[in-house]
Amino acid sequence: MSLPIYLKSLENNDPDFAQAIEKVFTSAMTPGALDQKTKLLIALALDAAHGAGQGVASIANQLRAQGTTDAEIAEALRIAYFAFGNSILTTSSAAFAAKEES
Repeated sequence: MSLPIYLKSLENNDPDFAQAIEKVFTSAMTPGALDQKTKLLIALALDAAHGAGQGVASIANQLRAQGTTDAEIAEALRIAYFAFGNSILTTSSAAFAAKEES
């Protein structure tokens, strides 16, 4: 699996720290109890939820290179929206709770 572009930049500017981060990256993304595809789909959803467009594009391309379909990618992105979008709805309900207490 290729290293994220930000890590490649870090290697030039702070090689010791980059090496430590690379170990964490490798530990997180090497297949283990979860296979590579599952790990990438999780990473895709998290990048989407955090607004990391470049990460989403990069991971989607890696997934497609491994044979993941656009339908599978779309489903992972729906889960990201469901998980993070619901927090907005929950927080938004405070606007109406305050009205009821007044």
